[in-house]
Amino acid sequence: MSRYSSFPQVMAFLGGMALAVCQWLIYFHAPEEATMGLVQKIFYIHLPLSLWALTSFFVVFVASAIYLWRRKPSADRLAQASAEVGVMLCALALATGMLWARRSWGVWWTWDPRLTTTLVMWFIYAGYLIVRALDFSQQRRSIVCAVVGVVAFLDVPLVFFSARVWRSIHPAVFGSSSGGLEPEMRLTVLACVVSFGLLWGALVWLRMRQLHMTACLDKNAVIMK
Repeated sequence: MSRYSSFPQVMAFLGGMALAVCQWLIYFHAPEEATMGLVQKIFYIHLPLSLWALTSFFVVFVASAIYLWRRKPSADRLAQASAEVGVMLCALALATGMLWARRSWGVWWTWDPRLTTTLVMWFIYAGYLIVRALDFSQQRRSIVCAVVGVVAFLDVPLVFFSARVWRSIHPAVFGSSSGGLEPEMRLTVLACVVSFGLLWGALVWLRMRQLHMTACLDKNAVIMK
C-alpha cells in the first residue's frame, strides 16, 4: 500500500479544488429555481451525498462477498472503511434533505417511502458499525460483519426505487423529471457528483490505510509478547 501512499492526498486536493469550483457553479452559474428559490441549491449537495452514500453501501456489499469467498483482509478493511464513510454521508444526506423538506413541504420530516427507507438504511449500517466494535476475535468479527454487510444491502435497492414503487412526494431524480433541468443545472450536478466522488475516494482510501497500519501494529505487538 506504500506505493500508493500519496493517492489520498492527491484525490483530496483535487476533490477540494473541484468542490471550490462547484461553489461558483452552484451560486453563480446555475439559475435560481423559480418555485423554491435559493433553497433549491441544497439539491447540488444533497444529491451527491445520497449517491455516494448508496455507492459506499454497494462497495460494502461487494467487499463483504469477496471476504466470505476469499478471506482477504483487504476486502474486510474496504468494507469497514466504506461503511464508515457511507454512514457519515447518509446522515448528511438526511440532514440536507430535512432542510429541503422544510421549504418544499412545510415540515422537517414526513414518513415518505424514500425518507423512511433511507432512515432505516442509516440505522442498519450504524448497527453494522456497532457490530464492528464488539469484543470478538478478529476473524470471527470479520466473518459476522461480512454476513451483515451482504444482508444489509437488501435495503439499498429499496431506497433507490422507493420513489417509483410507492406513492412518494420525493422527486425521482433519475427519471423523466431530471430531463427538465436546465443545461447549467445539469453541468453543476455533474461537477458536484465528480467532486464529491474524489473526496469519497480519498476518505475511503485513507481509512483503509489507517486500518492496515493498525493491523500491522497489532500483529507486531503480539509477536513482541
